Amino acid sequence: MSLYIEPIERLSEQFRRLPGVGKKSAVRMAFAVLELSSDDAKAFADAIIDAKSSVHMCSVCGNMTDGDVCAICADEERDRSVICVVEDSRDVVALERVREYNGLYHVLGGVISPMAGKSPSDLTIDMLLRRVADGTVREVIIATNPNVEGETTAMYISKLITPLGVKTSRLAYGIPVGGDLEYADEVTLNRALEGRREI
Repeated sequence: MSLYIEPIERLSEQFRRLPGVGKKSAVRMAFAVLELSSDDAKAFADAIIDAKSSVHMCSVCGNMTDGDVCAICADEERDRSVICVVEDSRDVVALERVREYNGLYHVLGGVISPMAGKSPSDLTIDMLLRRVADGTVREVIIATNPNVEGETTAMYISKLITPLGVKTSRLAYGIPVGGDLEYADEVTLNRALEGRREI
């Protein structure tokens, strides 16, 4: 027997479908929605429906947009000779927060992961290769996550791009600011050594 009436149970179950939301958080969210005014609850529901219906992939890079082309691809001030390849649109937001990168992006839509049923054909790799082949790109920075799937995807893309005569680089990974060497694992320390630069 459920502790909550059916409408609250259904609402909390929907919140539980979101990543990182457990049962208690989902119930708290359901009750928070019930405390909204009718107008605020309708605005909340409309925002979800509007985002779901209007947000789609940029026709150039695969980033999320509500137009044909995302704001980054449309920006004529961006350096079109460099493309940073990321797994998803959240990575674009993270890199843009740094405000140091002025090139373009390419969103893969995931990584190669046989265990999750994702093959290269499920990603936007073909779209990336068409962009690189047009002759304006000098460098592709691969910024997939430093895990097995991210490394596999990076190596796969690198092997496809290198024959095109375009420089392929990888983000340097290593010791985080404020981290202690004694607590770092061997892979992290190796990456830090490989990614070292002159000061």
